[in-house]
Amino acid sequence: MRWLILKVMMIERLLVYGGLAGFLFLVSIPFWFSDQSSKHQPPSLSVSSSKGHCVESRAFMRANHMKLLEKWRDDVVRHGNRIHVSTDGRVFQKSLTHTCIDCHENREEFCGQCHSTLNVKTYCWECHVTPLEVQ
Repeated sequence: MRWLILKVMMIERLLVYGGLAGFLFLVSIPFWFSDQSSKHQPPSLSVSSSKGHCVESRAFMRANHMKLLEKWRDDVVRHGNRIHVSTDGRVFQKSLTHTCIDCHENREEFCGQCHSTLNVKTYCWECHVTPLEVQ
């Protein structure tokens, strides 16, 4: 009788560990079959540079443009601070429509390329209009 109890316990243990291993395998399948080798390549963006340079470096803007725009929004709306001094000392007006749009005129070509590829929903244009839309 004792051997029967031990055999049942062993079978239960195998079922629990087997079920756990099967669960971990099923959960890990998406990671195994996702294409880990392909990294997102930023598209080449056309810039009609009437001012010469962006408010910050290209690497900074690619990584932090939304943080910068949100900080600008808070500074302008809450504190009335409308001047941005870049890391290299240049001075700009904190304005999406008067600073950024001067070089990045076409939002579908400039903003839309990365944001639609990465499935990012922007809310900038709920309040702002581009000069091309006004005409």
